[in-house]
Amino acid sequence: MLSNIKVIGFDADDTLWDNEPFYRQTEHKFCTLLKDFMDEETLNKELYKTEIGNLPLYGYGIKAFTLSLIETAIRVSGGMVSASIISQIVDLGKEQLNQPVRLINNVNEVLEKLQPHYRLIVATKGDLLDQETKLMKSGLADYFHHIEIMSDKGERNYLDLIHHLDIKPEEFLMVGNSLKSDVIPVLNLGGYGVFVPYHTTWLHEYVDEERMNHERYFKIDNLGMLPELFGR
Repeated sequence: MLSNIKVIGFDADDTLWDNEPFYRQTEHKFCTLLKDFMDEETLNKELYKTEIGNLPLYGYGIKAFTLSLIETAIRVSGGMVSASIISQIVDLGKEQLNQPVRLINNVNEVLEKLQPHYRLIVATKGDLLDQETKLMKSGLADYFHHIEIMSDKGERNYLDLIHHLDIKPEEFLMVGNSLKSDVIPVLNLGGYGVFVPYHTTWLHEYVDEERMNHERYFKIDNLGMLPELFGR
């Protein structure tokens, strides 16, 4: 079934390297700073509302997340949050931007096996500078024919990418940890999707796996199993 695949796309965050745990760590530190104003569970819900409301303006990434942290702090405190705490929130964002890149297990081995046979690309969303920096730190850039950092990952975005690659949708396979962003849009266009679950997922990206019943959809337990789908 996969004999017609020419290009394999990889999501970056939580597919090639760890990402979401750093957000959870920052959220916990943020809640500690704001503990005098609101309990952690409620504050996390308020933060999520802010993030979703800001997506059309700021998009994805740590910088957008930091702005949402600041906005949430001001709102839940009724404007009473101190300049000192705001400064510490900014520092939390900088700290997250400077986190080391921790590769997912078996990434290098998988890319080495597949690179001789397919065009490999990165298709990820987020802040341009942040994603470029993480890719440079990862040491993986040389494996990839093309890097696409998208403002979002909907059908229109993938269709533009497929046209740029000069292939048909059925010649494209996307690998990632988000059914919503990495798999479903590509399936809807006629391509193939491989879901690699990660142990934690942002609520905005969650889709019930029970919805997935498609002949061009595959699920693997870890990235190391990917070459087996291609007989590699």
